[in-house]
Amino acid sequence: MADKTWKTAITEIEPNKIKLRGYPLDELMGNRSFADVVYLALRGELPTPKVGKLIDAMLVSSIDHGVTPPSVLTAMTVASTGASLNSAVAAGILAISKFHGGAIEACMAILQEAKGLVDSGRSTDEAAESLVSSYKEKKKRMSGFGHRVHTNDPRTPRLFELAEEAEHSGIYIELIKAIESALDKSAGKKLPVNVDGAIAAVLCELDFWKNLANAFFIMARVPGLVAHVAEEQERQRPMRTIISAEHEYDGPAERHLEE
Repeated sequence: MADKTWKTAITEIEPNKIKLRGYPLDELMGNRSFADVVYLALRGELPTPKVGKLIDAMLVSSIDHGVTPPSVLTAMTVASTGASLNSAVAAGILAISKFHGGAIEACMAILQEAKGLVDSGRSTDEAAESLVSSYKEKKKRMSGFGHRVHTNDPRTPRLFELAEEAEHSGIYIELIKAIESALDKSAGKKLPVNVDGAIAAVLCELDFWKNLANAFFIMARVPGLVAHVAEEQERQRPMRTIISAEHEYDGPAERHLEE
């Protein structure tokens, strides 16, 4: 009879002991951040402090973007039916797909294609111009550029700054900036790198598998979905028609961290 034992290298459970990638979970608690342990779970080793800070920043960058994204509208609509919090949040997560939240993986593929052109001997500018021209000719959209709200996404330069501090600002960030410039020339209008593009470039710099790209968006967005579902359940009437354009913010005024 064949051995039916299968293997996992993630978590080992013993009586009174839980080890994630070999580290006792209670030892990690209070000593390493959630972002550090996310990195550990996905990569098998703890990150350096600077890389951990960068992972944390990526998760914070996409935690929420108001009530208009499809995932939030979906979660709120399901919550409005009287569904449980977990059902509503799950519905929101299921709305994250190709055109909402899927741009990170698509942009990573673009950057890896551009890197292949550089490896074949082209400069970053040549690779960017060639790729933009090819996408334009095929009438394909380049994910990771432009934003329906922001003319300059404030999260992008911050992520690039933290990537430089973490000593992970290299060819992929150079390429995405070169593609941004090439798009400006080709389209005749500014299409800045958005947060999805910035995350894609940073994940490439960190050598993450692109199939994990959208997981970062999902992990980041869950707390925001929970907040919106909880607010829907607490503040709104059931079975309402939700028109996102009609919302009005009534939370705290702008405030800043103490220096």
